[in-house]
Amino acid sequence: MSPYPRPRWLVTGASGMLGRELTSLLVRRGAAVTALGRGALDLTNDAAVRSALARHRPAVVVNCAAWTAVDAAESEPSRAMAVNGDGPRHLAQACRALGAVLLQLSTDYVFAGSAGRPYREDDPTGPRTVYGCTKRAGERAVLDILPEAGYVVRTAWLYGAGGPNFVATMIRLEAEQDTVPVVDDQHGQPTWTADLADRLAALGSAALAGTAPAGIYHATNTGGTTWYMLARETFRLLGADPGRVRPTTSLALARPATRPGYSVLDQPRWREAGLEPLRNWHTALAEAFPTLCEAVGRPVPRLR
Repeated sequence: MSPYPRPRWLVTGASGMLGRELTSLLVRRGAAVTALGRGALDLTNDAAVRSALARHRPAVVVNCAAWTAVDAAESEPSRAMAVNGDGPRHLAQACRALGAVLLQLSTDYVFAGSAGRPYREDDPTGPRTVYGCTKRAGERAVLDILPEAGYVVRTAWLYGAGGPNFVATMIRLEAEQDTVPVVDDQHGQPTWTADLADRLAALGSAALAGTAPAGIYHATNTGGTTWYMLARETFRLLGADPGRVRPTTSLALARPATRPGYSVLDQPRWREAGLEPLRNWHTALAEAFPTLCEAVGRPVPRLR
């Protein structure tokens, strides 16, 4: 047993899909972790944030809390900014006072979504939605306030057993509808929360050890696909006919907030920091599938 005390982790947004996954993983690995959901810590309240960090004194803070209602943000920009922009700024200021590391979760929506190649961490941003603008504001606050201890981790298309997500919806709809229309003109990377949590834990540990430089990291399961192709793969894993998934366009399913047409993320900084990036999305989805089926009450299929 180590004679040194275990570094304490604090996870905000701990009642969400990723926050629950990360907290569970840290506990299984024997970490000292404080998990605070929205009811326990309001990130928009600067005094509450400072008080919570002074009380728990974490070495690493992982901010999984966010306003993720992309369409609603278009009509409620101030509320989205309070959570996605002001919240990270409050956390960064409190971390600076405490000498703590901050891992701030961000999104592919900070990019315009019109690139012809995967976006690198140092590519210019250009969000086209209120949600993307508020998340970019949070990024800037963390990087400006914590130039040596602030880590922005951009991810996308999350799925897992701990909350609503696209894959779970497709598993449910396969049993309810003969055909399912899904957009085929949005390209991205399905990312399993278990894989992302593992990399967040690795990055936080490397940050404490001084082996991973601060800054921006992209964290998605590698490869790229469309929502339509992801839905077809979900049907295939269920043992259902993928032909029941029908392609459609973003225009046909118009929504208040514009979705990125192309937001595949490249992630060279992991290897530069001596860490492995996330694995391919096909492999991750296949491993996650039994848990996803169980979470929505479907029998786990046995593929031939």
